[in-house]
Amino acid sequence: MSQTSNIHRRAVPGTIRRLPENLVNRIAAGEVVERPASALKELVENAIDAGASQISVRLAGGGLELIEVIDDGCGMRAGEIALALERHATSKLPDEAIEQVATLGFRGEALPSIASVARVTIESRAGPQGEAWSRVVDHGAVISEGPAALPPGTRVRVEDLFGKVPARRKFLRTARSEWAASLDVVRRLALARPDIGFTLENDGRRALHVQPGDTLASRTAQIVARELHDNAVAVDLVRGDFHLIGVAGLPTYNRGVADHQYLFVNGRPVKDKLLIGAVRGAYADMLARDRHAVLALFLDVPPEEVDVNVHPAKTEVRFRDPALVRGMIVSGLRQALMTGDRRSAQGPDAAAMQAWQAEPLAQIPVSPVPAPAPQSSLFWQAPAPKVAEAGPVWRGYEAGMMAPPAARAEPAEQPVPSHPLGVARGQVAATYIVAEAEDGLVLVDQHAAHERLVLERLRAAGAGEGDAPAQALLLPEVVELDELACDRLDEAAAQLAAYGLSLERFGPAAMLVRAVPAVLRGGDVQALVRDVADDLAKNGAALLLGEKRDLVLATMACHGSVRAGRVLSVAEMNALLREMEVTPRSGQCNHGRPTWIKLAHGDIEKLFGRK
Repeated sequence: MSQTSNIHRRAVPGTIRRLPENLVNRIAAGEVVERPASALKELVENAIDAGASQISVRLAGGGLELIEVIDDGCGMRAGEIALALERHATSKLPDEAIEQVATLGFRGEALPSIASVARVTIESRAGPQGEAWSRVVDHGAVISEGPAALPPGTRVRVEDLFGKVPARRKFLRTARSEWAASLDVVRRLALARPDIGFTLENDGRRALHVQPGDTLASRTAQIVARELHDNAVAVDLVRGDFHLIGVAGLPTYNRGVADHQYLFVNGRPVKDKLLIGAVRGAYADMLARDRHAVLALFLDVPPEEVDVNVHPAKTEVRFRDPALVRGMIVSGLRQALMTGDRRSAQGPDAAAMQAWQAEPLAQIPVSPVPAPAPQSSLFWQAPAPKVAEAGPVWRGYEAGMMAPPAARAEPAEQPVPSHPLGVARGQVAATYIVAEAEDGLVLVDQHAAHERLVLERLRAAGAGEGDAPAQALLLPEVVELDELACDRLDEAAAQLAAYGLSLERFGPAAMLVRAVPAVLRGGDVQALVRDVADDLAKNGAALLLGEKRDLVLATMACHGSVRAGRVLSVAEMNALLREMEVTPRSGQCNHGRPTWIKLAHGDIEKLFGRK
């Protein structure tokens, strides 16, 4: 028989039979227990449902070797422990009204599913007068039970996960990846319940410790980011029986990945497409397409208005009125972001965007625009390049003047030189360059344009065989990050050094920066390193290979470009225009927005009624 016929051969069905209980549990475990983080989530949710005020989690190998969850909840008696290890046995549904479920768990599948693919030890004591009891199950088989010694509450140990299921074990990721997923699970559950204290350790190192009785604002700052307290607005919106509260980061306080978005429905952490899409829609006109909001939102709805029984993992929900929920989140976020003394970024006008014209660029040699000169910097500043057409203003700056002359109007008595982007005449709002071309008026967004130029320089610097030029810091700078972000940067240190960013580990939760790319001197080192860490988290280990390398370079370019609000001399403006004319893709910034628009003479005449 040929190989092709073997592939397409259908198995002959046998007699229908009941599957053995241990096999049924293993099949169920495929949905409930995908990885250590899945098992951990179920165990911590059980502890919360048991009324615990303190939950301690201890992991080894990111959960691959050991998961231990200890709580001070109501505990279980010996018979209840045995019953809890049977499928579809639960104390969380006193009647059959599943649509009124108010607990995190309710399906009765988690413990038997975990016990079918691992060695599980459950020890529990129901109250101060109760007797502590222990039961050990090894991959579905009860191997021992008897009295135990522990205070009121429950302790569950999970060891050797998938040890006897090699087909599942080989699909697990590294211990570091599994640890990252487990940490995320505990963070989300800790944020959902600020009234409960949480402690999390991995391989003997404490990664999380929060006290019970926190306020929502305090717990959010501890879990999400400390800076969020000063860079966010409160969200509070009520529509009938629906209530939305939370903390939303300002558009200017954003991240390169979406893993700092925490969404909850009736106290349940969810990763629901409807809610994620609503958040994206609320920030659509305020954030670049590759940036993500930082927030924590809590939506409380009547139980009958939401179905939490969509998937065994219970991270997806289904709303009876999805349009109402989406509209509530979008309007609630936008109202919050527009209140108080904080103003959110505004998107460009659609009609104005249509005036953007793509023009052929002249291929003429030119020196790059000088890097921004901060008031106080630890970076050495290279001499500014020459630009012939700038005249005496540029020569004065080149000669060593401490500060370039402020932007001013340039007389247009002489014929306009033939440059595609014209000659700078001045600056508007210290943000937009106004230039006169032979065929019209050109407006340039100085930050967007320079960001593209810096990116192309970084690409060119890394294209050769040698390393990109680096600028050493006179005083190395320490950047504090969480441990997982430091791990990612540490792994990519050699590749980042090839682009001029020199990093080394400085303890478990900090990186020491010794040098930055030369084109980024004077930039914000802290923000640069944090965003590069976010890019690594989003794109994985292959980030610096092929086209994914450009994502990190784009992040670096953003921090090394001329900012909006910086006054430029006419010479600096002209230098930027000339470099744009010879730089590929300079017509749009790294976020997909245009860097310049042109109004032809005919368009200007129409504005004044001359045509």
